[in-house]
Amino acid sequence: MSNASASSPSPAPRTRVVVIEDEPTIAGAIADRLTAEGWEVSTAPDGPAGVEAVQRARPDVVVLDVMLPGFDGLEVCRRIQADEPVPVLMLTARDDETDMLVGLGVGADDYMTKPFSMRELVARLKALLRRVQRTAPAPEPDGAEAQTSTLEIGDLVIDRAAHRVTRAGEPAHLTPTEFDLLLCLALAPGTVLTREHLLAEVWDWVDATGTRTVDSHVKALRRKLGADLVRTVHGVGYALEPPAAAASDPAGGAQS
Repeated sequence: MSNASASSPSPAPRTRVVVIEDEPTIAGAIADRLTAEGWEVSTAPDGPAGVEAVQRARPDVVVLDVMLPGFDGLEVCRRIQADEPVPVLMLTARDDETDMLVGLGVGADDYMTKPFSMRELVARLKALLRRVQRTAPAPEPDGAEAQTSTLEIGDLVIDRAAHRVTRAGEPAHLTPTEFDLLLCLALAPGTVLTREHLLAEVWDWVDATGTRTVDSHVKALRRKLGADLVRTVHGVGYALEPPAAAASDPAGGAQS
């Protein structure tokens, strides 16, 4: 008699998430919803406990509140990203773009402003995980494959296989979302891509509710790669300017 259990495939590993939130009602609601999705959830009520929880659980994604006791979410993000990079969705009580840019600068991949719907939170986390899986570094190619995996536009070099970016020989440390956004723009240099198109391609969103997310990530790219690289077309979207063309433009690409 055959042993059916021996031939049955192993169950897929559960998605692990750490929720770092000091408001018990919010933390509990997030944990309950993600547990109902079949995820393995750990929670932490403050900055130090959050860092410890991430180090212990090695999660697939982190939900991180900005305002925390002990030390704030920005410091938590710095510490966990220095240890081992992990996708982070930040929660903020203030709709302040400066806070959002700082969060992106320390390694967050996305953010949501309180109050938010649990349905949107789950959708954003799933989209974030899909992006990370899609942009995970592939094995190093060689020969012709290495050439096709590298995109060069002026002094900007994007190595898609190794997930590395340099400009004028200087490495730029981008989050997975920033890398995806840059690659999307670089695959059509000089072409204006709407915010809605970028949301669909990079964030896997089918609506236009997150256009400020695009704007904030573009600002983060400019800060890391130079203000001249991405041109704003007001009311439409963004285009990557080939560096040589941007250098000859006195405006250098208007920023917004």
